[in-house]
Amino acid sequence: MTTLETLPLSLAPKEADQEPRARSIPWGRILSATVALALCAGIAVAHALSPEGPSLPASITLIVFVLAVWAWAFTRLDDTYVSLGAGTALVLSGSLSPKELFSSLGDDTIWLLVAAFVIAVGVTASGLTARAAAWLVTGTDRPRVLFHLITAAIVGTVFAAPSTSGRAALLLPVFVAIARALQARPQDSGRQRRARARLVHALSLVFPTVILLSAVGSFLGAGAHLVTAHIVAAAGSRDFSFASWLLLGLPLAALSSHLATELILALFTRRADMRQRISIAMEDLAAGSATPLTGPLTQVENRAALLLGTVVVLWCTESLHGIDPAIVALVGVLVTALPGYGAVSLKKALGKAPWSLLVFMAATLAMGDALVNTGAAQWVASTAFTALSISSPWPFMVAVVLLSTAAHLVIQSRSARSAVLVPIVVALAPAVGVDPAAAAFASTAAAGFCHTLPSSAKPVAMFASAEEVETFTPADLRRLSLILGPAMALLVLACSAWLWPALGLGW
Repeated sequence: MTTLETLPLSLAPKEADQEPRARSIPWGRILSATVALALCAGIAVAHALSPEGPSLPASITLIVFVLAVWAWAFTRLDDTYVSLGAGTALVLSGSLSPKELFSSLGDDTIWLLVAAFVIAVGVTASGLTARAAAWLVTGTDRPRVLFHLITAAIVGTVFAAPSTSGRAALLLPVFVAIARALQARPQDSGRQRRARARLVHALSLVFPTVILLSAVGSFLGAGAHLVTAHIVAAAGSRDFSFASWLLLGLPLAALSSHLATELILALFTRRADMRQRISIAMEDLAAGSATPLTGPLTQVENRAALLLGTVVVLWCTESLHGIDPAIVALVGVLVTALPGYGAVSLKKALGKAPWSLLVFMAATLAMGDALVNTGAAQWVASTAFTALSISSPWPFMVAVVLLSTAAHLVIQSRSARSAVLVPIVVALAPAVGVDPAAAAFASTAAAGFCHTLPSSAKPVAMFASAEEVETFTPADLRRLSLILGPAMALLVLACSAWLWPALGLGW
């Protein structure tokens, strides 16, 4: 913000003569803080007065979680700062041991994520991803086919880059290049110009929407998946492997992504736009690429393709060879950064790793463990069970999916939502006759919808603020979310009822 001291001297008096702008009272933050404090007081009273209330460690854990959720949702504090503060408070209160907090930094899921980021940096540096994207989008002149080819390519990147933020950073330059190639040409008529503008506008929504919805297709697609798997395993339920998550999540990822693309085309384009013939020349894409997009694959690209394919196959066949996925990923890192062979140095690749996200992940893993180990999640689950009178699987699963779908309006971080919701869902599920792993997976899958606001997810914010290309507005997001949100909830419920039980994850 511009201040008086930063202005030229000739302008300072003029600005100083103006009356200071009155600050509006942050009623939303005040109301939310009042509700949070009331919840904290209720937890303390339940511990002190009710024989069936939470234990002291459980009460402290719940109070810290309520305050952390409020800080995540209603303050500008960094998510990692909040989670570290909450973890520290749990240690100081005795609800979490220092060993439990710090051991989460050495958890194999954290190492798996670090290694996957390094491999992704190497694959990107080789130019393989840019070449694959260019090959896809230049293969047709039909708008609808082009959009679905792009959708399929984005779904495929779930194996090339971990986390939705990492994929958004990888794909944002691709979107800008395609959007420029789709923009109106000097010889176009007014109708063609407007049609091309609508296509670019719709494409700007397709990229972040598919990035978020397709994340469920891979165990590494979002940090929330690692949180969920860790909490489910800690509670004594099943262990999710890379292969099992792929089998359950990829069908939903592909189906929801292509349905969302059709919905975006229906809402933001016209039928006449689909009848146009468009062409994207390879030269237009190559102008903004640092690596070659034509000709045979280079040696570096061949090596990157071989490495990525080998790592994914080894992850999917863990039950056959018994090598831990984190070890497989570490071997992939060594190959990626091998001098004279790999596409990037280890120092450079590690420098691009999102360390803030990794620390946040470690802290939320520890917080989730505290919810389970202190009995806090069990107390909340039993209280909710009594209050809501839920006694059968269907109402419970509907409540879990709807709550998980809407939770992004309060907690923007996907991992934080899982850290809060999954322990409670896992603790409550057995009482209504539902497999905790099935309920946790449904909750995590439903949390993939987070499109309502630009601040609801980092990929949405990144594409909303893309430079040099006009993208969507908050009103466009609300219009899309009014249909996409309920549709996603119904799709997850349908998968929970029919698809996933057929694949081995029944209620």
